[in-house]
Amino acid sequence: MSKGHLVEEALTKEVIGAFYEVYNNLGYGFFEHVYVLALEMELRARGLKVEREVWVPVYYKTVRIGYQRTDMLVEGRLVVEAKSTEKLAESASRKLYNYLHATKHEIGLLLHFGPKAQFYPVVYKN
Repeated sequence: MSKGHLVEEALTKEVIGAFYEVYNNLGYGFFEHVYVLALEMELRARGLKVEREVWVPVYYKTVRIGYQRTDMLVEGRLVVEAKSTEKLAESASRKLYNYLHATKHEIGLLLHFGPKAQFYPVVYKN
């Protein structure tokens, strides 16, 4: 995951800016839910369309076998997954990658509200 080139650059940068605004105001140590609510407020204040807890169907071959829930979908095309753990699990980016695959969206941001604010763009070419 590289921070060099961003897909949907304007939208991605806006969400990253909102992420840092939330982190700079709240700091580290809250539950994930608190950060997601604050991020939703910040994104809406910036005029962006936000859908929360979007259910994503999961298929095995052609049979829907269940659902997973993403934290947020911004402007109908950017999947956002937030974490507030001390250390980011290696599986976190894979989870977002799988959401992208399941939804047919191509871009996502993994936002880590950890001891140090960090973001990771994830791209899946559908």
